[in-house]
Amino acid sequence: MNKITFDGGGAVLTGNLFLPEGVERAPGVVVAGTWTSVKELMADRYAERLAECGYAALSFDFTGFGESEGEPRDAENPARKVRDIHHAIGFLASHPKVDGDRLGALGICAAAMYMADNAAHDARVKSLALVAPWLHDAAICESAYGGAEAVAEKIKTGREARSRYDETGEIDYVPVVSATDPHAAMPYDIDFYLNPARGGIPAWPNRFAVMAWPDWLTYDSIALAPQITQPTLLVHSKDAAIPDGARRFHAGLAGPGDILWTQGTQFDFYDTEPQVTVSVDTVAAHFGRTLR
Repeated sequence: MNKITFDGGGAVLTGNLFLPEGVERAPGVVVAGTWTSVKELMADRYAERLAECGYAALSFDFTGFGESEGEPRDAENPARKVRDIHHAIGFLASHPKVDGDRLGALGICAAAMYMADNAAHDARVKSLALVAPWLHDAAICESAYGGAEAVAEKIKTGREARSRYDETGEIDYVPVVSATDPHAAMPYDIDFYLNPARGGIPAWPNRFAVMAWPDWLTYDSIALAPQITQPTLLVHSKDAAIPDGARRFHAGLAGPGDILWTQGTQFDFYDTEPQVTVSVDTVAAHFGRTLR
């Protein structure tokens, strides 16, 4: 693993580049994980495993997250994250240990939306893989967040928080995950995020910028599918998050698409066996077929 930095179009982004042993120029894969995450939560795990399969795999912190530069901190911004992925692809394409003509993208959970968005507009990405993908549109957001009125209230609160930030520079934060705070972005007792042995690590501050709600809740990733011509793989479970989004996205793909339905909850795919190995093996085989 090599610690690297690259220009994110205004901020210096920090990542980890995992290189396979004994390979002069390997196909490259950019890897990213859940909303609000840092690379250590799950992207590093998948990138390291892909390197063991022969890929040069890059995990990185998005602008304003983890070790990367950028303000505001810990603010989920889909457009900014898609831009970061575009620059990460550029870094891989120019790396001497990477075959710039064989580049893939792997998105886990929310990063599935951002990787799909970039792939729809970036011909350098030759293959796309999505693991436990969170893929939403307005209808899915209403279902996931308590209905149209609840979504509208979050959007209103987010816009007010954005106005305060623009006027004062102050950022309103709530926890990403909390078993006790009803204002948390995910007000549930989620072991993965709260357990220090799993995702509750010091590198991840467990804070959500309230100003992020409007961009998140109005983002339509299902509409991206008809723009994606690259071979696309989805690995998901009916017991994981919003399987209907995966079905609809898969059905709308313009290019060839495969979907593997396996077992496990959403959080199993982040760090638990056999879900990680099933996902890595399936993704590596997909890239092996499509990055030639």
